Amino acid sequence: MSTQVLTLLEKYEERILGQSTNLRLLLSAILAGGHVLLEGVPGTGKTATVRTLAELLGGQFSRIQFTPDLLPSDITGSVIYNVKEGTFDTLKGPIFTNILLADEINRTPAKTQAALLEAMEEGQVTIQGTTYPLADVFFVVATQNPIEFEGTYPLPEAQQDRFLFKLHIEFPSFEEEKDVLKNVIENNFKSAALSPVLDMAEFLKIRKEIEQVTVNDSVLDYIMHIVRKTRETDAIRFGASTRAAISIGKAAQAWAYLDNRNYVTPDDVKMVAKPSLRHRIQLAPHVELEGGFVDQVIEELVGSVPVPR
Repeated sequence: MSTQVLTLLEKYEERILGQSTNLRLLLSAILAGGHVLLEGVPGTGKTATVRTLAELLGGQFSRIQFTPDLLPSDITGSVIYNVKEGTFDTLKGPIFTNILLADEINRTPAKTQAALLEAMEEGQVTIQGTTYPLADVFFVVATQNPIEFEGTYPLPEAQQDRFLFKLHIEFPSFEEEKDVLKNVIENNFKSAALSPVLDMAEFLKIRKEIEQVTVNDSVLDYIMHIVRKTRETDAIRFGASTRAAISIGKAAQAWAYLDNRNYVTPDDVKMVAKPSLRHRIQLAPHVELEGGFVDQVIEELVGSVPVPR
């Protein structure tokens, strides 16, 4: 692993306390070229988590607060008439950035959601018939509040499938939460300015290195058995797509790289399987009625697949 990535990870964990696994998964996602759906109750540091990553990477950061009256052009941009010059000028929207925080994405109608998700998939935006490419490093983190559903527009399963991971932000432990409180009261976070550890050119080189991480046939078989098992078990109504298998493979490469290895192991696959699958499957009605949880079903499913030796 690059020493710069190691330094970035250390600084990231120093600033955001109590979320070590999620921080590593977020970094894995951006290294793998994917996007993340982040779910957590208000006040758990979702915005700070994404903003800090942007600062450490030296990238541009934008935040959009999604609301019911938000229009697609508010995200992508629009064309306006310049009276003084007598010309039409293109105003690019906040989507033209490196790291975009789409806050409460489920509070805006499907048409506006689709504008963002199309850009995520295509890596480009069309404004009044003209297509503009997005940055080489373009990473979307969309947040959702899991406890408030009034006035929301849940993301359809096909759109959730565009995200590499779905992560849950949990409350930190007592001591970690006490440290957060202490640092905020003593203004330690405000006084310690974060300097970029990488720039975008260096980051793209690291992505190329990750593409060279080896995934042998036995591990590929393991990934495929897990994904196909989601389509065969009675506990799951709709199983994972081929995109899910690709996501697990790419995420496992990034996770192995962060573990300072140039090859993927079954343990890497296990680490990324749950966040890669939890938003891509639907539980069967009888499992939901019995109080089953997606994460629990995934754990049992992965545990039932023989591990290659």
